[in-house]
Amino acid sequence: MFVTVPLLDLHAQYTPLRQALLDAVTRVCDSQRFIGGPEVEGLERELAAYLQTPHALGMSSGTDALVAALMALDIGPGDEVITPTYSFFATAGSVVRLGATPVLVDIDADTFNLNPAATVAAITSRTKAIIPVHLFGQSAELAPILAAAKPQNIAVIEDAAQAIGCQYQGRPVGNWGAIGCFSFFPSKNLGGFGDGGLVTSTSAALAHRMKLIRNHGMEPKYYHHMVGANFRLDALQAAVLRIKLPYLARWSEARRANAARYRALFADAGLPQVTLPVEAPDRTHIYNQFVIRVENRDALRAHLDRAGIGTEVYYPVPFHLQECFAGLGYRAGAFPVAEAAARTSVALPIYPELTEAQQAAVVATIRDFYRG
Repeated sequence: MFVTVPLLDLHAQYTPLRQALLDAVTRVCDSQRFIGGPEVEGLERELAAYLQTPHALGMSSGTDALVAALMALDIGPGDEVITPTYSFFATAGSVVRLGATPVLVDIDADTFNLNPAATVAAITSRTKAIIPVHLFGQSAELAPILAAAKPQNIAVIEDAAQAIGCQYQGRPVGNWGAIGCFSFFPSKNLGGFGDGGLVTSTSAALAHRMKLIRNHGMEPKYYHHMVGANFRLDALQAAVLRIKLPYLARWSEARRANAARYRALFADAGLPQVTLPVEAPDRTHIYNQFVIRVENRDALRAHLDRAGIGTEVYYPVPFHLQECFAGLGYRAGAFPVAEAAARTSVALPIYPELTEAQQAAVVATIRDFYRG
């Protein structure tokens, strides 16, 4: 029987929560409090508790969270910021927007995250920040990065856009560096009805600075202490996220359960052409994406598409090969691990509502491709 398996099925999450979500939107509409107010403040308190952090501030997107973090640290022209070459564009794009220079490094072959040794080797006298990305829902190896950064007064900004609720050494990400940045894009484990983001910090001074930055540097009204921006989270998005937040832990556990089922199914299939995601020690993987490495990736994707199975490539072009970053001077071959990941990786459906039959269909279709 033909089984359709979308890469992501937001309707499956929305349907049981529909009335509660519509009630939340109606509540905001009836209040006519669309900017700031009790919904945003309530979400910030609830997320601070969930993430075990003293300061959490809503932002207009995960990208704007990164920009605000960099602005709060006064990063600009002449400064270097170390980032992985393999991530969503905003990680490096935010650095360039402020006139600073992204210094790209390769990734770890097992986890797709920033290579700690390469990161430490890339530090110079101009390095002002490091942005480790907790890619696909698993924390980067933070300990050696933090150990190298602290004595040189280098800020660590955690890009946790795909990793809300994942832990490193028993503590949620977003608490380890100077600032944590999160995204509520609809496809995330905690997704809104559009763009939204969050910054976290253990520093009251940095949190206050980012609170000013997100609202044009203004406090009180019409008195501006700095040139900020409009990075505010809409009250409508906050209300939606408050309905979803109590379900986040179980949704992430469902993703983990689906990942375990994939492992069992692939083990039974016996496919040496497929390399499964690695769960590193002392970390909790929440599987925003389930990314495998495969032989003949593009042909496999076409085969899966014909079978009604959705996939995606995160990411087909590393930063150092992007046209807009040509001025950085990197060339093909500079970061071979990232380039190999871009050629061979593919994400399979992993959303919480995925059924056992759908997962079995995914693996069976992959098996049929390699066995002819």
